[in-house]
Amino acid sequence: MRVKIATRKSSHTKKFAKLILDDGTVLEGQGFGSSGTIFGEIVFNTGMVGYVEALTDPSYSGQILTLTYPLVGNYGVPDPEATDADGISKYFESDKIHARGLVVHELSLTASHWNLAMTLDEWMHKEGIPGISGIDTRTLTKKLRTGGVMMAALAVSDTEIDTGSVKKELGSATGYSAEQFMDEISTKEARAFGDGRECIAVIDTGAKNAILRNIRDLGYRAVLLPWNSTYEEVISHNPSGVVISSGPGDPQKCPDTIETTKMLIANNVPTLGICLGAQIIGIAGNTKTYKLKYGHRGQNKPCINLENNQVYVTSQNHGYGITPESLEESDFDLWFTNADDKTVEGIRHKTQRCVAVQFHPEASPGPYDCRFVFEELKRLVEEGSTAKK
Repeated sequence: MRVKIATRKSSHTKKFAKLILDDGTVLEGQGFGSSGTIFGEIVFNTGMVGYVEALTDPSYSGQILTLTYPLVGNYGVPDPEATDADGISKYFESDKIHARGLVVHELSLTASHWNLAMTLDEWMHKEGIPGISGIDTRTLTKKLRTGGVMMAALAVSDTEIDTGSVKKELGSATGYSAEQFMDEISTKEARAFGDGRECIAVIDTGAKNAILRNIRDLGYRAVLLPWNSTYEEVISHNPSGVVISSGPGDPQKCPDTIETTKMLIANNVPTLGICLGAQIIGIAGNTKTYKLKYGHRGQNKPCINLENNQVYVTSQNHGYGITPESLEESDFDLWFTNADDKTVEGIRHKTQRCVAVQFHPEASPGPYDCRFVFEELKRLVEEGSTAKK
């Protein structure tokens, strides 16, 4: 039996495009997606696949995403309307593209895949996101690794682009560290997914759908809550445990979440922090945080579990981290460390039922090696149930 594989041709390409960095560098390429000029922090991701999941990850809010893998778009984009029985998107990590722009070396002008609904450029045009191809992404990545991430402008147009005008606008654009993301990306009201009798509350500081899927797969109902929910509001849902989600920006911009987390820890509520959530938990337990030079973004980041000396390949997407030296005077012990640069990748509370990881145990995209972290949350929940009995 012969199966026909869907194929589509790109239709929003061959535009003028310029990528202008804060240090004055101007890179010229071919524009695709939507026309327009956007400003954001330019970062790079070293993953080989997963552009659909990456672009819809709220953690990329305020950023221009550079993909280091040389060919992008060859498998297109699946149906954004497809959901599972609980109303969670099957293929997307949120309901829209959060990255402000996309930089690639080569855009595949033909997309072919059994699950294809549209091409990458069609999707980006529909969502109002500009992209640029024909860029030497290796040289760009080396620049960011050497000098650190920086603000940039991406201009895509059907006509010639005035470089001087865009540079002037870039000079007055709001810096990434000054941006407030939570009111834009967080749910405005409580939303439940799954039919488990017990629930896990997810404080939404930029939660990915994969977090909800993993909680549901554990047998719990996932209840998504606004980022600034108070402790009393969280506990009103009678959760068996709490997850503080991943998300964009400086953790210090989440003071309400930090205060709620302090109360969760003080009352020994089983709590798991992921990425931004790990930083928030760290601050609540007296650690400090800092901005990394160029961050960790990709699906090939090795982390060491110090409890068994096991190395795991992890999916990551963050620009801030917990200051290693601050752990000494904090309420936490080091759980995971990064094998490449020794940054903090996981912490465990010394006395309470609270753990956190800097990487993404839910993956999407990336390896699923660390899904056991969700099982650890379940263990902490059941440990408390046993103690009560």
